[in-house]
Parts: sequence; structure tokens; C-alpha cells
Amino acid sequence: MDWVSELCDLYEKNKYLAGEMRYKEQNRKNGVEKIPLVLLPPFHTTVTAQITVTISENGEFQDAKLVENDDKLTIIPVTENSGSRTSTVVPHPFCDNIKYLSGDYKDYCIEGTKNAEECYRLYIEALEKWHISPYSHKKVNALYRYLSKKCLICDLVNAGVLKLGENGKLSDSVKIQGIEQDKSFVRFRILEECQWDKDILSDTTGQYFSECWLDRTLQESFIQYYRSLMTEKDICYLSGNTEQPTYLHSKKIRNEGDNSKLISSNDKDYYTFRGRFHNKEQAFAIGNETSQKIHNALKWIIRRQGKNIDTFCIVSWESDLCPMPEWDSDTDSICSQYVEDWGEDDGEEVPVWDGNQAGALQFNSALLGYRRKLENMSRMVLMAFDAATTGRLALVEYKSLESSRYLDNIKYWHKECEWLQLKLKDGGSYYYKGMAGVKEIADIIYGTEQNGILSLGNKSKLYGQIYRRLIPCIWDRGDVPFDMVNLAVSKASSPVSYEKRYNWERTLLLACSLVKKMKMQQNPKEVWTLALNKESRDRNYLYGRLLAVADRVEYRTFDKKDRDANRETNARRYMSMFSQRPYETWKIIEESLTPYFQKLKYQEKIYYRKQLEEICELFDEDTFKDNSKLDGLYLLGFHSESYELRNKEAVKEHDKTSEEE
Repeated sequence: MDWVSELCDLYEKNKYLAGEMRYKEQNRKNGVEKIPLVLLPPFHTTVTAQITVTISENGEFQDAKLVENDDKLTIIPVTENSGSRTSTVVPHPFCDNIKYLSGDYKDYCIEGTKNAEECYRLYIEALEKWHISPYSHKKVNALYRYLSKKCLICDLVNAGVLKLGENGKLSDSVKIQGIEQDKSFVRFRILEECQWDKDILSDTTGQYFSECWLDRTLQESFIQYYRSLMTEKDICYLSGNTEQPTYLHSKKIRNEGDNSKLISSNDKDYYTFRGRFHNKEQAFAIGNETSQKIHNALKWIIRRQGKNIDTFCIVSWESDLCPMPEWDSDTDSICSQYVEDWGEDDGEEVPVWDGNQAGALQFNSALLGYRRKLENMSRMVLMAFDAATTGRLALVEYKSLESSRYLDNIKYWHKECEWLQLKLKDGGSYYYKGMAGVKEIADIIYGTEQNGILSLGNKSKLYGQIYRRLIPCIWDRGDVPFDMVNLAVSKASSPVSYEKRYNWERTLLLACSLVKKMKMQQNPKEVWTLALNKESRDRNYLYGRLLAVADRVEYRTFDKKDRDANRETNARRYMSMFSQRPYETWKIIEESLTPYFQKLKYQEKIYYRKQLEEICELFDEDTFKDNSKLDGLYLLGFHSESYELRNKEAVKEHDKTSEEE
């Protein structure tokens, strides 16, 4: 399926939600914030309202008040022209700015009165046509009766919502939520007499709601009315259906303030159809309802689960909106996201990676749990957008594949990159086996330390670029970018450039993951794991092991004061030079170890000397004296050896404590 078909399919499967205002909760610094979510019906959009006016079903003014900040989003009907209006005078069919709704505008405003008269005239004429049509609605009738009286601003002033200046006109110094008073957007509540014989509480249409923007019967009334006005029919090039064509398409795709359009054809002078077609109609025609469906579905799914990063926007979903592991999450998050019972394993053998049995079982169980809930025709869809200019939005990435294949590719990525990772959470840190998330990768490789945390800071546009580069790696099992691996290795080779030790350690662990992935790309038969490979005779790996032993020897002599001050060992200070000229630098590091060996206890001294000897014996003489640059594999040797030494020391300390007890 192409992206248009995917969005149409998404809309059709969820159209029962059209027009219903729902909310999702998001944790903010100031607490939990409710974010409105609405799948718009055809010929509707959302606006930010400033004023709510309440009238009776007989068209009598009742009350008016300012809209609360958490309730500003309002669903309104629009026409093809009003939905795309800029400076032209085109009224919305029901709710609008004060200038369009007020027959008494000239009595309270100085500027723009002539234009205002035209605005009101066009609005009331359009409302009247809906009012007298076979598709009218009781709320349309009530609104028409009220606004025909030409007293909106007068009522708003009397209610204290609008403020007058000394000249008796609307004050220029008073604003409503940053909007000038005469440009405020007004929505309506229409009170009806209670019908106690109706089951109001179980009604889902909203017809008994006084809030017009929540009444789905009013929305359906406008849809039927607007369809009746469509006389021109043509073939939609996207759907193949016979529809009213449109050349004006929706904005507000990424967010409510987004003015960029995904589809636009307003260049009549230099348009590319010249020489091939006589006019734009022959070149490309899109049905109005098809356009509405694809744009409304896209807006909804982005607000529901999309990510906006500067101008870059990315969203993915399962075709039936079943929960799925997020492709850009780290391994730990994927396990924690799946909170349901793992269920039985159906006797399926689950492979264990790297000896981390508990973590591997949990990760594989989570993926199996997701897989069991999928239908045979289930698909995963990804779309990414970016705006080169403020007015144009481009689809820069589109992928659609079977959900089972998607899960396989997620598993492949985390398995191929699996290494120990350090995660910061809730003010603390902990280790997990797997791969870091995409945002973490960006922060670690391309970020700098800011207040003790690695972050891109004001270079947030880089996030979008990194997301785009890693999409093929995760979704299609593509190769990890070579330059990204090299940069990670380079940064991991310079621990002294980090103020916080854990920031360097995060960089080191991620570099190991990426190097491991790249090595698998180059030679699938090579298997590199966190577990120390004592048989490897690879020069890069062995030099990394030597560096780790030297680092540990010196660190074991540090007292509490040295460790609290994050004193660096000579091995880490020389690490960058060591990666460039290992043979030459190792002689310097080895000579510097003499005083530290003297400080060690006898058993430790013997143990670490033996470790160095065993590693050196694995070298060929020629490879040991080779002073050429090391590749990233030396980091795997360094970390695996360090991990092995720390674990053995921890076991010894535990055994010693047990004996004393």
C-alpha cells in the first residue's frame, strides 16, 4: 500500500471516533498535562477559541466567559475556501472571529469597519442558507436567530468579557490570551430544554451537549449540507473515486500552529504542467473528501503518538493501532513498555544472548507477547516529514512492512548491537544489556556536556538528521553509518575530555555496541560479546585488554579521596594517543606502572602481572610492534577485560566478607 492508502485505511478503521474529543496525559515539570486528541470529521478543523458565548435554543443571550487555557481547542466546520483563508474575506460556516459574527462591529471599533460589514454580510448569508436547507440543525437555527439581532459585541461588553476604552470603543491595550479583542475567536453553547425521557448519559453523539463543538449530530448536519453543495465531480487521482476536486489542502499537520502544507499547487505562472497539460486540472486533481481523510488521519496519529523534533516530524503505527515496541527505544524501555503477563512460551525455544539470561528472556518474551496479539494482515507504517520552507512540508521517509517482520528487525537490531549500557533515570543510574535508544545515540555521539548531562542543546535539528540515518538500520537491517561509528570510537578514546565519569562510560559502551554491529556487517562469522574472549589473537583486541589491565592496576591503588575526586589513571590519560600509536604509547604506560605495582598486595601483584603476561603471549611479535592506528575493536577488548576484572574482584570481596561473617 502507498502512503495515501495507509492514511485512508487508518481513517476508515477509526472513523467511529471522528468528532469526539479525547485526551492523552503527558508528564510535565508542573505536573500532568492533558493533551486534546481528535480525529476530525470531513470538512472540519480545529481552532483556538478565546470566548465562549451561551445562548438559549430560542436565540436569547444567556452568558459569556473567557475560555480556560486547558480547554481552548475547538472543533469547527469549514468550507474549502475558509479552511485555507489568509487575508481574503471568507467566513467559516458556524464559529468565527468577532469581525465576522458582529453586526454591531462598527459601533465599537474604529478600524476596519467597512471590511467588517462585508465579513458579517457574507457570514450571515451563508448561515442562512444552511438554516433554510433540508440539512439544518436546531443549533444552527438558534445561532441564526441570535446573530441576526446584530448585538454580539454589546452583549460581550455587558457581560464584562470585552473592555471599552475612554472613547467608548474596544480598548487597544486589552488583549485576550495575547489576541486583540476585535480578533478574538468565539464559540457557542446552546442550552436546550431537558428531555427527561431521553437517555442522555449513554448518548455518544453529543446532541444533548450544550457545547456545539462536541455535538457530532451538528457535525454530521454540516457534512450532509456541504456535500449537497458539491456539483462539480471528477476523478480523484489518489483514490480513483468520483469526488468534488479540491486544490486547497489542509495545514496544521505537525501541530496547531503549523502553516506548512503537504500538498499545494498555487503556482499558476511557472507550474511544471506547462507543455504537458493545458491546465492544473488535467495535471493533478484530488478529491476533497480524500484530501480531508488523509490529512485528518495524519494530524490525529501525529498528535496521538508522533514526535516533533524542530522542523522534523516522525510517526509510526500498527495498522490496527495495536501496541507495538517503539523502534527508537532502548532495550530496557521495550521490556518495561510491555507490562502484560508474558504468558506461556508455547514451547518455543528462546535464544539467550551473551549470557545475560534474565534480560534476554524478558526481551524475547516481550516481542513474543506483541506477536501473539497481531492479525495476519497487520502492518507497521512509518512516515517522516520535514519542512525546507515555512510553507511547504515534504514526506522524507515512508516505510510499510508486515508487523512480524518489523518485530524481527527490532530484535535483530538489539541483538546485533547488544552490549552493556548505562542508563540515567530518576536521578540515578543503572546498567542493562542491549542497545541505547536513538535519542540517546544522538546525545552521546554528537552532544556535549551541559550541566553534567550529554545533550545536543540548541542543535536540536541534528536529532532529525540522526533519526533519518538510523531508520534504515533498524527498519531494514541496513548497515550502521561508518562515520557515526568512527566518531563514537574517537569520543570514547578521550575520557579526559569528560567532566563526569559516567558520561564517558556511556560513550564507551555505545561505541562498543556500534563497533560490534559494524564488525558483524563486515564479517557475519565474527562473534563479539561482552564476555571476554581469551582466545582472540586480534591485535586491536589484545591492545585493548592490555590497556584495561594497566588501568585496573593503577586504580586499585587509589584511596577514597582519589576516587571521590575522579582521578584519572595514566591509561585513560594516554588513551587517545594509545589508539593512534599503541606500541610506542604502551611502553610509556608500562613504565609508569612500576610504582603502582609496588603499592599492591602480593597476591594482587602476582595476579595482574600474570594477566599482562598471558595477553602478551597471544601477540605475534610483528603485530605487537606494529605502531599503526587501532580500530574500534580495541574498545571491546578494553571494556570486556575491565568488566571481567571488576567482576572477579567483586566476587573475591564477597567471599572475603562471607568468611568474616
